[in-house]
Amino acid sequence: MSGFTGTVRLVRLALRRDRFTLPAWIVGLAAFMAATTALFEDSYSRHPELLAQDTRMVVENPGMRVLGLVTGPSVGGYTLHRDALTLAVLAAMMSVLAVVRHTRQSEELGREEMLGAGVVGRYASLTAATLVALAANVVLALALALGLVVAGQPVAGSLVGGASIAVVGVVFTGVAAVTCQLVSTSRGAIGLASAALGASFGLAALGNMTGTVDSAALRVTSAWPAWLSPIGWGQQMRPFADNLWWPPVLGVLACASLFLLAVVLVGRRDVGRGMWAERRGSASASRAMLSPAGLVWRLQRGALLGWAVGMLGFGMIFGALSDQISGLKGAATDWYASFGGDIDLVGAYWASMMQIAGTAVSIYVVTLMLRLHRDEAQGMLEPVLATAVSRSRWLGAYALNALAGAAVLMLGFALAMAVVGGSVLGGTGSLVVDLVGAALVQLPAIAVLGAAAVAVTALAPRWSAGVLWALVLVSVVVGPMFGSSLGLPAWLLNLSPFTHVPNAPVAAVTPGPVLWLGAACVLLASVSVLAMRRRNLVLPA
Repeated sequence: MSGFTGTVRLVRLALRRDRFTLPAWIVGLAAFMAATTALFEDSYSRHPELLAQDTRMVVENPGMRVLGLVTGPSVGGYTLHRDALTLAVLAAMMSVLAVVRHTRQSEELGREEMLGAGVVGRYASLTAATLVALAANVVLALALALGLVVAGQPVAGSLVGGASIAVVGVVFTGVAAVTCQLVSTSRGAIGLASAALGASFGLAALGNMTGTVDSAALRVTSAWPAWLSPIGWGQQMRPFADNLWWPPVLGVLACASLFLLAVVLVGRRDVGRGMWAERRGSASASRAMLSPAGLVWRLQRGALLGWAVGMLGFGMIFGALSDQISGLKGAATDWYASFGGDIDLVGAYWASMMQIAGTAVSIYVVTLMLRLHRDEAQGMLEPVLATAVSRSRWLGAYALNALAGAAVLMLGFALAMAVVGGSVLGGTGSLVVDLVGAALVQLPAIAVLGAAAVAVTALAPRWSAGVLWALVLVSVVVGPMFGSSLGLPAWLLNLSPFTHVPNAPVAAVTPGPVLWLGAACVLLASVSVLAMRRRNLVLPA
């Protein structure tokens, strides 16, 4: 028997377990791509003169290049600039979750030990999980290409566009294969892979922002950091322009190398353990651990620290760009006009960056709230509730940590942006006050998404993960970052809580929208408490 014996049967088992999950990911992402492409195609067919203008706006604007590249005036290229980063991150998470689900999670739940007692090789589970994730990314690439073609885009560019997103998922299949060997928990493996994804985004954004623009303002040559990032590799394929097929080779080589490394690590560790030794806990717990809020803080503090480092870094980068933004002219200023107009271009830039930061922090809040169902489904909640802790108190502990963590992340981002931006433009003191206020204004919208996450977990725990990520995606797409550009109707824009956030610091903050968001948050929290009290726990099978 070889180390790969039983791989085919485990592939069939994994496909059986994921028969709903992976198709939902693929169909959802492809439908999103097709819908947004159709909207842009309709908009530019009625106003073709705007396409070149909007392309120049992206190319000349370092802040918009954070989202990705666009090369030449084409509807497909512009659509991918607006959608590709979101789709690439989701493709990466689809791959990470699939690999972790069939490797590290199986070890945690005892499945791997049971399988290993049969005629199954040591590397079979890892190989099967990797093959399933890679197959999902191949299907995703074709589905995305089909969505672009259905929306009226050229076939060649559509195929390259689908591959440019799937290559990110391919690389992070390998990343997850390695992180599952390093740590002994699913949460730790997902956290490490997410940190790598954040670093990949940071490198691609930095390379695009510091790149050089050609004389026609229709093309950006990215700086070297973009070539260190899997997200950057996908963007360098330049769909609907150069249609380059060689950058994905880097992704395939990276995935193969990481898989081989994972195979080596599997043979050097025990089942259920990771390569990194688990730290011994303290002989006595702190008094904070006597409360549910303290326990949640203890479990989440590592993730919060990683997010805080990332938000501080991006705050400093965006603050350093303030000087470049103040010198923008012409079409490059149009995107910021929706946040405050040409009168205060730098203020509009700060407002737009706060919207982006608020959206990012809402993802942190949702990932924390997803632990509610995980604790319940894995049996960790039942012994907690067997003590004097009520269900309402347990929900409140997560809500308190989520809101406090969101405040810390937003304030850290605002302070980093204000200090660096103030050193570039001057007036650091007043800028700190303005940006701290703008950061705090984002918290009600973030809290609404967090309250919605609790409500979904209380009402439909088994479907919470899919529904919550769909809520995040809808909130971002119909929000101010994308909604106005897509020409969506007002009633649809109003579905996003971020639409109702005042554009501070460029616009005055009025209490009305903030109070309405707070009322929505209270209503959702009340529904959550009532639903949680009236249903049975979802216990492990």
